[in-house]
Amino acid sequence: MSKLIIIRGNSGSGKSTLAGRLQRKFGRNTMVISQDTVRREMLWAKDGEGTPALPLMEELLRYGRRHSEVVILEGILDARVYERLFETAKEEFGENIFAYYYDIPFEETVRRHNTRPKAHSFGAEDIKRWWNEKDFLGNIAEEIFTLEIRLEEAEDLIYNRVAGM
Repeated sequence: MSKLIIIRGNSGSGKSTLAGRLQRKFGRNTMVISQDTVRREMLWAKDGEGTPALPLMEELLRYGRRHSEVVILEGILDARVYERLFETAKEEFGENIFAYYYDIPFEETVRRHNTRPKAHSFGAEDIKRWWNEKDFLGNIAEEIFTLEIRLEEAEDLIYNRVAGM
């Protein structure tokens, strides 16, 4: 049975970095669905109500469940805007969902963002505009990652839980 890892949080919190490390750790046949890749690169679409990224991400979840051992869904993924995506996740993966939310202070996300190669693409003002404080899911239990958890710890924790199941 395929397993789904959801990694959510505000911009610059470390979601994409963690997803990439997990993909390499789980190895071949691990699919990453990145909200930024789908929305900004594949579709060049805006986020929010009615985003065309939503139905495509739902289809990618379905594909991943059928063809991959582990699927990693990562992005800001506003709980309200992407509610239908999370319902699809529950329908497709049932109890095999491992969800995590980065609850990191704004200042730290800006600091982390400034260390990334795409730091020149947008700045602190944009991150502030997109900021969605404590946007927890109501229909899927998420473990909260705070500033205290290091990248390596998050990676090992998720890997051990998912691989041990």
